[in-house]
Amino acid sequence: MGAKVTAVSCSGTHTFSKPNQASIRLLAGLGVEGDAHLGETVKHRSRVARDPSQPNLRQVHLIHAELHDELQATGFAVSAGEMGENITTRGIDLLTLPTHTRLHLGESAVIEVTGLRNPCAQLDGLQPGLMAAVLDHDEQGNLIRKSGIMGIVLTGGEVRPGDPIHIELPPEPHQSLPTV
Repeated sequence: MGAKVTAVSCSGTHTFSKPNQASIRLLAGLGVEGDAHLGETVKHRSRVARDPSQPNLRQVHLIHAELHDELQATGFAVSAGEMGENITTRGIDLLTLPTHTRLHLGESAVIEVTGLRNPCAQLDGLQPGLMAAVLDHDEQGNLIRKSGIMGIVLTGGEVRPGDPIHIELPPEPHQSLPTV
């Protein structure tokens, strides 16, 4: 089974969870049409407070459905869009993609991966203990953030559940994803 989109979500206000949609439209250089995080410069309130002129490296948030499966197996009731993601995927290990990977979604949309999402305490407002559940440590004690990745829109287009995802890796050497 190839990588695919399982859900798309969008919210025009700064709510934590985003309702699922039949489709979303990605706009080049901006993000998800109608979403509160749409724009060339940062829209996340904490980042705007620090420097509103920063480029928006968080135009689109993607989470792998396998994380939902993992969380559900440990007792959390989570589903697509509830953790603030715009696109839920299946069949792709998002967290191991290198920086600048391009994800081709549906017929024309292209997202360039910019980094890992840094989970915030709002996750615990959704369900107590959820923030700790999306953090882990490797054998060396390094922090692993499992709450998805962020990207910018290179080429716009419609994205729908069921759309295939084609992965285009950048030239080597590959760089691990920073937190953005």
